[in-house]
Amino acid sequence: MQGRLERLRKALAEQGLDALITENMENRFYISGFTGSTGWAIITKDEAVFVTDFRYIDQATAEAPAFQVVNNERKAIEAIGQQLQKLGVKRLAVEKNLITLGTFEAWREAFSSVELVPTSGMIENLRIYKDASELEIIKQAVKIADDAFAHVLNVIRPGVREIDVALELEFFMRKQGATGVGFETIVASGVRGALPHGRASEKVIQAGEMVTLDFGAAYKGYNSDITRTVSVGEPSDKMREIYDIVLRAQLNCVNHIKPGMTGKEGDALTRDIIAAAGYGAAYGHSTGHGLGVEVHEQPNLSAVSETVLQPGMLVTVEPGIYISDLGGVRIEDDVLITENGCEILTQSTKELLILPV
Repeated sequence: MQGRLERLRKALAEQGLDALITENMENRFYISGFTGSTGWAIITKDEAVFVTDFRYIDQATAEAPAFQVVNNERKAIEAIGQQLQKLGVKRLAVEKNLITLGTFEAWREAFSSVELVPTSGMIENLRIYKDASELEIIKQAVKIADDAFAHVLNVIRPGVREIDVALELEFFMRKQGATGVGFETIVASGVRGALPHGRASEKVIQAGEMVTLDFGAAYKGYNSDITRTVSVGEPSDKMREIYDIVLRAQLNCVNHIKPGMTGKEGDALTRDIIAAAGYGAAYGHSTGHGLGVEVHEQPNLSAVSETVLQPGMLVTVEPGIYISDLGGVRIEDDVLITENGCEILTQSTKELLILPV
């Protein structure tokens, strides 16, 4: 955690800022280790203070040892103001995209001797690069999802509802140590496979349908994200063709993505193949996104991203094709950018699995 604080302090100094305050749950966790729901982390060039209430004093003391924990005995805004004055803060970075206008105005009024400087991405830009401790946790989150996929293959059959498949996935991940799911589980069968975000419904899976499963484990503050599409019995020739195209596009990306590429170039590794096969209009989302404390964070693999990929960045690679009234296919891995290329963290097979009926 100390290394993260030092990198943030360097960024503050470069912008002539005395301190940063964050109440955002993800940024607060990343910079302090605190997992509770209420608290304000204040970081200066020399000090780190965590303001919270009675409920979380012991928890914050245990989880955020690099911070001095302060009990806001009455109003939090008063306790924060007192700490800013004590720390001698004159220019305070506030996360303009992560606080409400009401909060900004209340702080501006309460901290009258402090200049509030709206900033964006100061902690998020640190989160782009995963350190060894983060990768250890993320790899375990990925393994939990891989194991859940192998388990749920025994559940997917004709006559089973999508929602029951989702519940089995989530229950299994919990049993394996997940603290929850990274996002609402997607189980989309048959024509519902044309919905990229087809949340599990009460639809009953039928023989001959493909089923897209998109899910992830939340584990120790981090997330995994996997998508696989399987066939319940023999698929139609059209759906098999679509699967083969998506798989070819996905493999082209994970086999060739490397540091020095832009997100736009990474996106083209999947998009060009799908477009050349005549399905460009059926692939309307980005190739992938960053993954870590949040399921969707920087960097993006998209047709407009100029971000240069660097070792330590973690992205998803998830091309898909979606045809209304027919169905869809998506295949997704979690991928770590390395010095020479990438490391594919997701280990579940990507060959078309045809489940018994």
